[in-house]
Amino acid sequence: MPASSRPPCTIRIQSEPFDIPAETARLTAGRTDIGGIVTFAGLCRDEGGRLKALELEHYPGMAEEEIARVAESALARWPLMGLTAIHRHGLIKPGEDIVLVIAASAHRRAAFEAADFMMDYLKTRAPFWKREHLLDGSTGGWVEAKAEDDAAAARW
Repeated sequence: MPASSRPPCTIRIQSEPFDIPAETARLTAGRTDIGGIVTFAGLCRDEGGRLKALELEHYPGMAEEEIARVAESALARWPLMGLTAIHRHGLIKPGEDIVLVIAASAHRRAAFEAADFMMDYLKTRAPFWKREHLLDGSTGGWVEAKAEDDAAAARW
C-alpha cells in the first residue's frame, strides 16, 4: 500500500505508563470513517498475592522493529484504519499497565481480529523477557510462554 494511504501505525516501547484515552484520541483524531475501535490493555497480575513486581527487559531497536513487522502484517491482513501497540519495560507493579493494543476499522470484526492477532504475537513471540520479583524479597526465574498462549498464536 502506498505510504500516503497507509493507515497510521504507532509502535512504542517505554518505561512510563501510557494514557489509554489519549492514545485512542490520537489514533482517531479527525476521523469520522472509523466504525469500530478495539482497545486491549494488559495489566500486571499479583500472581495470587506473591508478586511484588514484574521486570520486563527488551533489546532496544530490535523489539520495535519486530513489533512493527508484525503490525505491518496486521495492516495487510485486515482493513484497518489505524493500529497502536505500546509495550512497557522496567519494573511494573501489580495493577499497572504492561501493554496496549488499539485497532481501528470501519467495522468491528477487523478491529477485534487484528487486536487479537497482535496480542497473541506480543504474548508469545515479541522479544521481551519477564522475571518475577516476589514479595518475600526473592527474584524468580525468567517467565516462559505458556502452552495455551502458543496454541492461541498458532491460529494465525
